[in-house]
Amino acid sequence: MKTNTLFENTEVAFALKNDSQLERAYFLFKMISHQPLVRIGTAATNFALKANLPVEGLIRSTVFDHFCGGVNEEDCIPVIDKMFAKGVSSVLDYSVEGKEEESTFDEARDKILKIIKFADEKEAMPIVVFKPTGFGRFYLYQKKGEGKVFTDAEQEEWNRIEARFDAVCSLAKEKDVEVLIDGEESWIQDAADELCENLMRKYNEGKPIVYNTLQAYRWDRFDYLKGIHERSKSQNYKLGFKIVRGAYMEKERIRAEENGYQSPICVTKQVTDNNFNSCMTYILNHLDAISLFIGTHNEESCYLAMDLMNQLGIDKKDNNVWFGQLYGMSDHISFNLAEKGYNVAKYVPFGPVKDVMPYLIRRAEENTSVAGQTSRELNLLKQEKKRRKL
Repeated sequence: MKTNTLFENTEVAFALKNDSQLERAYFLFKMISHQPLVRIGTAATNFALKANLPVEGLIRSTVFDHFCGGVNEEDCIPVIDKMFAKGVSSVLDYSVEGKEEESTFDEARDKILKIIKFADEKEAMPIVVFKPTGFGRFYLYQKKGEGKVFTDAEQEEWNRIEARFDAVCSLAKEKDVEVLIDGEESWIQDAADELCENLMRKYNEGKPIVYNTLQAYRWDRFDYLKGIHERSKSQNYKLGFKIVRGAYMEKERIRAEENGYQSPICVTKQVTDNNFNSCMTYILNHLDAISLFIGTHNEESCYLAMDLMNQLGIDKKDNNVWFGQLYGMSDHISFNLAEKGYNVAKYVPFGPVKDVMPYLIRRAEENTSVAGQTSRELNLLKQEKKRRKL
């Protein structure tokens, strides 16, 4: 099979879906393809959950089960095992967002520690992930990033955030499990970057355990990457990066306009794509010093990565290069790459239905806004339905 037709193989892509799951996926992406429906559905779902209407069962059997592994870790085991049988690993993603209390931050830390222990016993889970704002208040990251002085109480609170990060990375180092730290909005990312860099310095001697995230829709990220590479060389530690295009574009542009500063977002989608590919190419050319998790649903970037690996003589199974997609999306990329022998991991979100809804709503909105993503999914599902009929 020629490389540029690799992702057309729907038999491999949807091997794990039975006919009714295939129909459900088709129905969901059909719904998501209509922007007004997504808006109405989002509003209705939020209202129903807030009013405690009995809709959890319906959500669970449709959108939740398609995009999430379950309500807790144990729930996710059948999903993890089925995917691993096809060569695809899992990154369990505790997708509870937007909390503000100290107790929930401690709970999130404990959840990640539990997942690391869980991952230590399961070959199918070589990587864990958490979000900086899962471990501390948004406001504090912002204040820190702006260089403002903390009150004594805030400093204590910040120390607790640092301790949560450290507890997770320390156990991950001990168990040899890699940790991806997700990206945030630009105006709090500086504080998260500083934390990540300190942790890389501490835990990435010899091999990377801690990975920060580069959001390539920010035009300044390629320079940031080159700068941190220079610093790591002089201080003798390895880097780990997950590269993604980015998740907060509308928010970023609106805030920049309201506050009268230059938008941190690339001017066009093409410039973002070029920036993503430049970061990826740079890292693949410095794989001795930087490990890479390629978080993308973009087929062209995947083909480029495969070509570069081939040109640079990088083994498909080299642990310094992973491809990643979200559970419930881009199976044509994940499973076809895995079948060809590449390292592939799916982000598998989980958590109580009510708490995971903000995540699911963001996914639906992202799908409607990424040109071609939903129609591509629909076409492939249609192709597979046709193939099975024949």
